[in-house]
Amino acid sequence: MAEETIFSKIIRREIPADVVYQDELVTAFRDISPQAPTHILIVPNVLIPTVNDVTADHEQALGRLFTVAAKIARDEGIDEDGYRLIMNCNRHGGQEVYHIHMHLVGGRALGPMLSHKGL
Repeated sequence: MAEETIFSKIIRREIPADVVYQDELVTAFRDISPQAPTHILIVPNVLIPTVNDVTADHEQALGRLFTVAAKIARDEGIDEDGYRLIMNCNRHGGQEVYHIHMHLVGGRALGPMLSHKGL
């Protein structure tokens, strides 16, 4: 069984977070260390440690990540100028919390996704 994470506690509202959206499948809240004017994490309410652990049973919740991202982008006023959606997987992918989550980042020009150095 997967280890519970800080995101599980946020989903259950056991610790404070700036929650901007929650339903039966997903929860979205502002990142505590934003990398852009808008930086919101959207997480499935069920604990899935990494993308490698996704199964067909998770498809509805993971699809909801995208529809909620679009709604939040509209609500935040960044939908027309654009934004970035990011999911990291495991150490080399930059994953820090082992409860999959989508970063919704925007509010300014974000530049290239990766530098070409080392590619």
